[in-house]
Parts: sequence; C-alpha cells; structure tokens
Amino acid sequence: MQRLQNIYRLGIKELRSLLHDRILFILIIWAFSGAIYVVSTAASQELHNAPIAFADEDQSVLSSRIINAFYGPYFKQPVMISNAEIDQGLDAGIYTFVVNIPPDFERDVVAGRRPDIQVNIDATRMSQAFIGASYIQNITNSEIATFLKGSRPESEPLISLVPHVKFNPNLESTWFASIMELINNITVLSIILTGAALIREREHGTLEHLMVMPLNVPEIILAKVWSMGLVVLIASWLSLQLMVKIVLQVPVQGSVSLFMCGTLLHLLATTSIGVFMGTVARNMPQLGLLMILIVLPLQMLSGGVTPKESMPEFVQLIMQIAPTTHFVSMAQAILYRGAGFNVVWLSFIAVFVIALVFFAMSLALFRRSLASAE
Repeated sequence: MQRLQNIYRLGIKELRSLLHDRILFILIIWAFSGAIYVVSTAASQELHNAPIAFADEDQSVLSSRIINAFYGPYFKQPVMISNAEIDQGLDAGIYTFVVNIPPDFERDVVAGRRPDIQVNIDATRMSQAFIGASYIQNITNSEIATFLKGSRPESEPLISLVPHVKFNPNLESTWFASIMELINNITVLSIILTGAALIREREHGTLEHLMVMPLNVPEIILAKVWSMGLVVLIASWLSLQLMVKIVLQVPVQGSVSLFMCGTLLHLLATTSIGVFMGTVARNMPQLGLLMILIVLPLQMLSGGVTPKESMPEFVQLIMQIAPTTHFVSMAQAILYRGAGFNVVWLSFIAVFVIALVFFAMSLALFRRSLASAE
C-alpha cells in the first residue's frame, strides 16, 4: 500500500512539473488541436489547383474540347505554350503537367489510328504527379469518347465496372489524415513527455534527491509512466471528441472506449520507450536527436503512411516488434471500420506483450544507469 502511495505522489509531482513547463504544455495543446486541423485540411491528398499547360499543335475542335475540359478545382486554368517552352516551364517549376497534343490528332482519332498524346510531369511533386496522371487520362478519354459519338457508332463495353467505396464513400482525405495525425501525436507526445520528465530530474539535480528517499526504481519509473500517460490519454480523448468529431466532422465508426483501451496499452509501451531514451540521452538536444532516429522510422514504417504489404519482407518482420505497428492496425480497424474486440484482440495482446518487454528493458537500463552513477 505504501508503494502505491509513493507512485501516486510522485506522479502528482510530475503533473505539477509539467503544468509549470509552459513550452511542453503549449506543445500538448497544439499537437492535439491545431496540428491535427492543419494536417487534415491543408495537406490534401486529392488533386487541387494543379498547374497545367498545353502545347496544342493540332488546333482542332477535338483538341480545344480536351483543353477546355480541364478546370478547377482539380486543375488551374490551362496555359497555352509552345513546344520550346515545355522544358523551361517544367525546369522552373511553373507547371506540374504539360500536355503536348500532336499535329493531325483529330484526324487520326476519327480514322481509328489511336494517336499518342505526350504528357510531361514534374515528378518532384509526387502526390500530384501520381494522381494527376490518371485524372488527365480519364478526362482526355472521356472527351474523345464524347467527340466520337457523332462520327462512328459507340460499342457497348463488355464489362461494366461499378465500384463501391466503403467506410469513406467520398474519398475525403480529412477523414484519414485527422485520425492518423492523432495516432502519430499520441506516440510522439508520450515519448517526449516521459523522456523530458526524466531529463528534467537529471538537469535540476532532483534525481539524486529521489534516490536518497525510501523509494525504489520501479516506483520512480511507474510514477512517470502513469502521469505522462494520463496526460496524453486525456488529451487524445478530448482531441478525438472535439477536434476530430465536431470541428472536422469526421464520423468515427467504432467504439471510442475500445480505442481508448488500446491507447492505454500503447501508452505503456511508448512511455517505457521515453524512459529508455531519457536514460540514454543526457540533455534535451540529445533526446531530440534520438527522436529523429527512433520515432520517425516507427511512424513511417508502422503501416499508417505505407501499407505493410508494400514493404520488403524483412522490414515487415522487424516492425512486428514495434508497438506502433499493432496500434495503427488496431486504431484503423476500430475508428475506420468499426471493428469490435473480437477482431482486434490479437493486436491488443501484441501491444501488451511488447509494452511489458519495453518496460522491463527501460527498468533494467535505468537501474544500471543509477548504479554506474553511484
């Protein structure tokens, strides 16, 4: 009972220290409010106002129809240029797409010769490059098909494709980006706060004070884990209820309570990682460098940015020991697809086991660090 009281009181001390740390306090508020809003609304995954130019060598009715079919919000007003201006415009970054319509294009289309249209793409703008190429193809094919209705009989397609989009029927990137940003911020903030709490003890000289008190190492670690985890847990719940569901109007399909239970297990793992990194780092700049080396790969390879199936097999195997992999899979299943515990229970077990392993590792490293300091 005395140990539980020690853990509780040490945790309250951590919460008071965090409350007086204005920078970290502002960081928490911004990460779970403004950052989610900005990432969800500003970083759109759809094609939006892409600059496009046409080099029309045909000057026919069909080429004019194709050019006039490109308008907002997907593309900016098309700019007419000559062939000599294509490379210059792409090199200067003025245009993302330049479409070159060859001479006699309309005549060859009517004659059924299937002429080529050259599409030059600035692939340094990767998100627009991949999406825009398919947009250009679909718009061009649609205009050609409409034009040919008056010149030759239209053949019925052998297969009619009728896609049905589940969970996000309008393909709104905000629905995906907001929840993924929330998931990423849960991981980042829990590691930063726990690591910063440990470094703050070392920089202020209070760690030595704790060691001469009737406390043991697990009590010190557990106090930092529960206090910082509680802050992130409450902030993530408020962000999901207020920012995601009300401000951004993202429909959450599954149980919020189930998601928060999974978040609680994940926080046990990430706060343990924060203790581990705070023990290795001697100051905040070193902790920041470790964040770049460790947290960024955890986020990039967890399956939130790129599907796990698209990664090399050895990367998939390595990432199975990362808590973020299972947490992202669990969170997406619950919040996007409305999955219940009977679907995500394996992810729960995996996160719990990984959390115990990371906690044991951080505990051993922290105890060894204190023993070497003595």
